[in-house]
Amino acid sequence: MFTGELDFSTGLVDIFTNNWGSLVMVLVALGFIYLAVAKGFEPLLLLPIGTGILLVNLFGGLVEEGGIFYYFKKVGLDTQLFPLLMFLGLGALTDFSALIQRPVMALLGAAAQLGIFGALIGAVLLGFTLYEAGGVAIIGGADGPTAIYVSTRLAPQELWGPVAISAYSYMAMVPLIQPPIMYLLTTKKERSVKMNYPDTEVSRTTRILFPLFTVGLTSLLAPEAVPLVGMLMFGNLLRESGVVERLANTAQNELINIVTILLGLTVGSTMTDTSFLEVKTLQIFALGLFAFCTSTVGGLLLGKLMYVFSKGTINPLLGAAGVSAVPMSARVVHRVAQEANPENFLVMHAMGPNVSGVLGSAIAAGFLLDYIPRVAG
Repeated sequence: MFTGELDFSTGLVDIFTNNWGSLVMVLVALGFIYLAVAKGFEPLLLLPIGTGILLVNLFGGLVEEGGIFYYFKKVGLDTQLFPLLMFLGLGALTDFSALIQRPVMALLGAAAQLGIFGALIGAVLLGFTLYEAGGVAIIGGADGPTAIYVSTRLAPQELWGPVAISAYSYMAMVPLIQPPIMYLLTTKKERSVKMNYPDTEVSRTTRILFPLFTVGLTSLLAPEAVPLVGMLMFGNLLRESGVVERLANTAQNELINIVTILLGLTVGSTMTDTSFLEVKTLQIFALGLFAFCTSTVGGLLLGKLMYVFSKGTINPLLGAAGVSAVPMSARVVHRVAQEANPENFLVMHAMGPNVSGVLGSAIAAGFLLDYIPRVAG
């Protein structure tokens, strides 16, 4: 029977009257959604993440046993299933031809992992345990699935959300973060360098052998990276084999779209006020920015060195594309190059170091997963 009284103990009323922390997180969620919708910053990532943050801070029961996000996390994050399936889809979407035509570009992808190890040292100096530092440092690879994979293997659960949000946030802000560093470290003359495209195309046989060779090499260099690289290369093999078009199309479309939705919502659901409004979270975001900037600097410095040794035929901006933010950083490199020379079309050249950065961050992740447990005992 209606008594004339309403229960206002949950939802927005509770947030405005009793829980200012959740109010802050609701505003953060709305900020993510605004950046996705109004500014177009990585909407495929920020829109589901922002929605996940919003829902869990309006109703915390979603992450408790019996809630939908509880099961998403248990199935997708605790088992590392979501990031591995993301790599499968990414592999099916990726064309490695630019890297195969110029293998030297792999060096730029390696140099752009510098921020990972810089952030590792910085995290230890700030008081993080070695396991926590490894989970945080991987943000420097600018690869969201890799960051989630490593943090769920090394860091405690309360750090998973901040690490993932930091990684995806800085990926979305590539157009804001990287150009100032490019302008600072390169001259207009260097940015204006036009590069010729190779005359020969990559054969089908080479494209099929590349993923097989890469998995074999990874197993020798960093065995712990095999799950990530293996799924990436399996997806690429589906694409390049030409005999399983249905599977390749599914990996490129339905699979990666579904996993993107589930991963974004689940990552967002880890961002409650108790996990976000902490000193460690602010330190993680600061370390993530430092790592991302340092990775960009590492790639650019090697790019400048290659510019010198190539007698001015390699544009040093390609080094900035060595981070794993595919294809965002390649597009940013192309845009900055065109500002210096409107006739400079660098995007396809930039895809070489860009895709090598994906491999580089996965291999760096393998090193962290292999050596941190050894060193920490």
